[in-house]
Amino acid sequence: MIDIITNMLSMCIPFSVALLLASTGEMFNQRAGVFNLGCEGVMAMGAFVGMLIPFLAGGGMRVSQWYNVLGFAAAAVLGALFGLFFGVITVTFRAPQGIAGIGLQMFGVGCAGTLFRHFVGGTQSIPGIPDVDIPLLSKIPVIGEIFFSHNAASYLAYIFIPVAWYILFRTPWGLKVRAAGTNPRAADSMGVNVSRTRYESLMVGGALAGLAGAYLSIAQAKMFSDTLISGRGFIAVALVYFGHWNPVKIMGGALLFTFAQTFQTVVQSFGISFPYELAVMLPYVLVIVVLAFTSRNDMSAPTSLGKPFNREIRT
Repeated sequence: MIDIITNMLSMCIPFSVALLLASTGEMFNQRAGVFNLGCEGVMAMGAFVGMLIPFLAGGGMRVSQWYNVLGFAAAAVLGALFGLFFGVITVTFRAPQGIAGIGLQMFGVGCAGTLFRHFVGGTQSIPGIPDVDIPLLSKIPVIGEIFFSHNAASYLAYIFIPVAWYILFRTPWGLKVRAAGTNPRAADSMGVNVSRTRYESLMVGGALAGLAGAYLSIAQAKMFSDTLISGRGFIAVALVYFGHWNPVKIMGGALLFTFAQTFQTVVQSFGISFPYELAVMLPYVLVIVVLAFTSRNDMSAPTSLGKPFNREIRT
């Protein structure tokens, strides 16, 4: 029983990274007053581009890691450009954010699948990123296996959480982001460029979503397929609500969802007598249940979330 629990917990850390990055990026979007349902599409494009660069390089293990880094960088840049594009639609032209997000999701997923078939053709694997055991810490019984025997991208993702918290709550830019999503009219009167702040937040969120997708293809699956994202973009949006727009609480939600997700893997690996279909459904049912009990009157929610801002119109 201890082995089963240890195995589940050790898988939670790397499996939660994509959700953690995507939901943190979505948090910046929503804190600025824009919710982006197109996160799934940005992740799909990031996954494809991230995998494409090391695949086309075709080098050995010695040089492939540099191409992996380049793949992550390209995915982040592409994600930021998608965020910029989404900003033009929702911030400048003030289109309905929900409809625009669904359009971005469909465009990103469809474009990634089409380009994959054109440049790759079929399922191809890449070397990916190897696990790195942290000296001494990885030798600690149980704890070492759970926390200190993962790939470098996993460690960096979790290090970024306190950084994101500090940026959001302790920096002038973070104050502008929160003001743009809470009371953009007051922020504008204090000299904050609300539109620019929302553009910047969307680009940061897009870059993180692109990195999340690249993590799935480079570090986790080490391949790309049309079903690689599998709804994680929409789960990331839900985790922002679950985490009350706080990166630390979002991290807890990502770990909770991933723990339920790894249960199906453990069921298959250890031959536990449990209906496989229920194990697959469990993570998504968990998200629905949690959101159903999340307070609708949560005071931490950005009050101007989803509302376009036009400084020429006084309300």
